[in-house]
Amino acid sequence: MRKSWDQYFMELAKTVATRGTCDRAYVGCVIVNKDNRIVSTGYNGSVAGNPHCDDVGHHMRDGHCIATIHAEMNALLYCAKEGIPVKDCHCYVTHFPCLNCTKALIQAGISRIYYGSAYRIDDYAVELLNRNGIDFIEIPPEMD
Repeated sequence: MRKSWDQYFMELAKTVATRGTCDRAYVGCVIVNKDNRIVSTGYNGSVAGNPHCDDVGHHMRDGHCIATIHAEMNALLYCAKEGIPVKDCHCYVTHFPCLNCTKALIQAGISRIYYGSAYRIDDYAVELLNRNGIDFIEIPPEMD
């Protein structure tokens, strides 16, 4: 049976997550345009050209690894570097975005967020998404 677009992109996000270099959380993100074409992908990892957490350990501050760039940010930053527009695109991410990633996705013009795991959902992130009219839809594991 043919997968739905949502199932397909969420499965790809999970595959992208396997490239992650910070073992605190393997997160993958796929940004897709209105024509169901992949615009960008990203995973949790260190700044390009710098040592990976997998190799040298974590740089912890306030309970967070500060060496890691989140998957959503990596996907957005690639688009910024290459001049690829993301306005009105959809984001598929394996985990609900943190507050900073939520703010970046909103500011970049992402119009809908699909997530797989309701991991550490921040109340203010939800408030911002609602205030900005951005749908956020959970795709539970049994659906993908």
